[in-house]
Amino acid sequence: MEKFNIYCRKDGRYEGRILRGKNEQGKPKFQYIFGHSKEEVQKKITDIRRQNQYQHCSETISDLFGNWCQSNKHRIKESTIANYLMKANKHILPVFGDIAIDSVTDTKINDFIDMKLKSGLSNRYVSDIIVLLKSIFKYAVKIYHIFNPMDSISMPKRKKTEVKILDENEQKQLQQYIAVNPNHTTMGTALSMSTGIRLGELCALQWKDIDLEKRILTVRKTMQRIQIPQDTAKTKLIITEPKSETSCRTIPIPECMMKLLHNFKGKPESFVLSGTEKPIEPRTMQYL
Repeated sequence: MEKFNIYCRKDGRYEGRILRGKNEQGKPKFQYIFGHSKEEVQKKITDIRRQNQYQHCSETISDLFGNWCQSNKHRIKESTIANYLMKANKHILPVFGDIAIDSVTDTKINDFIDMKLKSGLSNRYVSDIIVLLKSIFKYAVKIYHIFNPMDSISMPKRKKTEVKILDENEQKQLQQYIAVNPNHTTMGTALSMSTGIRLGELCALQWKDIDLEKRILTVRKTMQRIQIPQDTAKTKLIITEPKSETSCRTIPIPECMMKLLHNFKGKPESFVLSGTEKPIEPRTMQYL
């Protein structure tokens, strides 16, 4: 990949230069580009790189995405692939699907980003879509040796989302409700409050993962509902390993939970939330 930098000259113009190898004396050779703004110089450099170095490819983005999925299916989790398919089918392919790979420009991608932000999607979600696009085009560069329009794309600035937590009075009310209404659901709520376990992890938790003698629980699995790749209208429930290695962890159980857990302790293979070998899924828990 050619290296370049851009800076503002004393006369107010912007100057960019592209490294063009070395001369006979071994010193770097540069091509200089001038413009009235940084963006203008950036565009000129992009056009030069597109014309001089890279191959053309008429394959569509839909075909590219299919090939990319096929090449990654053995190393990416099923839930992750389902997430990529959802983002591609809902956002990327309706805009770029029928366009040839070498017709996608940084301008089109920036317009796409603006459109998605104006539609109400969060900066973080749009960033996730762009990360997927970057991965797809990185694959295209490797396979087809094309110019990568994602090189100059900046990610939308992520805004911090304020997390709403229960105040002291709300926590007391919830604790009182759990004490008066002991059942599998309230036990799960109390377990989540006291250990910080995530909803998907809680739904996948089995009694074999809880050691009441040592007062620890071990997070080994998580549960989620994903889209079936061959049928965009249908979903399925899966229990799989957590997203990262650090998510597999051992958590101490506080003393206040021990009596409740002893009262509802079930067979090793039964799920903690249901008390049976049939689990309760996350979206059901949200409405209980």
